[in-house]
Amino acid sequence: MRKGIHPEYMDSKIICGCGSVLETRATVKELRVDICGLCHPFYTGTQKLIDTAGRVEKFRRRQEKAAK
Repeated sequence: MRKGIHPEYMDSKIICGCGSVLETRATVKELRVDICGLCHPFYTGTQKLIDTAGRVEKFRRRQEKAAK
């Protein structure tokens, strides 16, 4: 690696909007994020699944109505 062209790699803290603090290494001392893996709905299991049942029937009803 050439000297003087790479950023300094240091200990860093990632601070989430939920209040959790994760320690890692990065090129900046502190990162502030809105959502992390501890509070993200997908990873916590609180994600709301959209019920897609009935879409085909709704489409067919619209097609029949348009054909009349």
